[in-house]
Amino acid sequence: MKTILTFVDDIYEDLELWYPLLRLQEAGFETKIAALELKTYTGKHGYPAKSDLLLKNANSHDFAGLLIPGGFMPDKLRRDEKVLSLTREFHQQGKLVAFICHGGWIPISAKILKGKRATGSLGIKDDLENAGAIWVNEPVVIDGNLISSRTPRDLAPFAKAMVDLLQK
Repeated sequence: MKTILTFVDDIYEDLELWYPLLRLQEAGFETKIAALELKTYTGKHGYPAKSDLLLKNANSHDFAGLLIPGGFMPDKLRRDEKVLSLTREFHQQGKLVAFICHGGWIPISAKILKGKRATGSLGIKDDLENAGAIWVNEPVVIDGNLISSRTPRDLAPFAKAMVDLLQK
C-alpha cells in the first residue's frame, strides 16, 4: 500500500488538509501527518489534526508522495530544514509533490520550482514567479511530479489529479 506524507502545524487551512487526505484514503492510500511535535494542531477554522509522525523521523523513501496544504502553516514550516530537505528529496526522487494555496511557500523555499509551471493563491503569485516558477491561473497545474492548485474551491480537481498520478 502506498503511503502519502503531509505536513501540519497550527493555522493550517482545514479543508486543504482534510479534503485531499480523505480523498486519498478513499482511493486506498495510507496517510501520515508529520509535525515538529506529536500533538493536536488547530486549523484556521478550528478543526483539529493530530500528528502521528515526528518530522525529524520522516524519511522520503517510506512514502509515495507529499501533500502540502496551505494556511499560515507553510510560512512557519518553510523555515525548518527537515521540511525543506524532505520536499527536495520527494522532488528529486520523482515522487508526487502536491501543494495548494499558500502551501507553495514550502516548495519555493526548497528551491524546486525554477522553470516549473505552478499555481497557488494570488497572494503568493509574486513569490512563485520570483522563485522562477511560471505562474498559471488554472484550478490545477501539473508539471511532471508537481501538482499545484489555487484555493479550496479547486479541491475536487486537485485531489483527483493527485489520485490519478499516484495510481499510474
